[in-house]
Amino acid sequence: MTGQQEAGDLAEFIARNYSGRVVEAGVGYFPPVARRLLELGLDVLLTDREERLIAGLRVEKDDIFSPRREIYQGASLIYSIRPPLEMQFALGELAAEVGADVIVRPLQDELAELAGFGRRLVNYGEARFYQYIQNFYEKK
Repeated sequence: MTGQQEAGDLAEFIARNYSGRVVEAGVGYFPPVARRLLELGLDVLLTDREERLIAGLRVEKDDIFSPRREIYQGASLIYSIRPPLEMQFALGELAAEVGADVIVRPLQDELAELAGFGRRLVNYGEARFYQYIQNFYEKK
């Protein structure tokens, strides 16, 4: 994500389309999407390889390639900003197991096909991202 407006627009889209718990996987050091989601009333969990605080937000230690599934249970969405291709596949596998959708804001054109999900490009305000919906064709 490049700017605060883009992050805010992504957060607004998530808040309008998901409820309850959402998880940002591989948060890195850029938490404005999560911060805005908290302001909008969602239950947000941040994960990364190291436990820490960033801008006052707690980051839970987790490895998406060997995830602690219990921390993702009940999530309606798992999202990630600029995940590499191999991480996208891991996100899809985990999301399928826990019954969550996936949103990916890729760095460039590195984009996975996730088994069991339909994918669509979303342009929402300044935000551009891909939404993967489980059983997409059954829900239409």
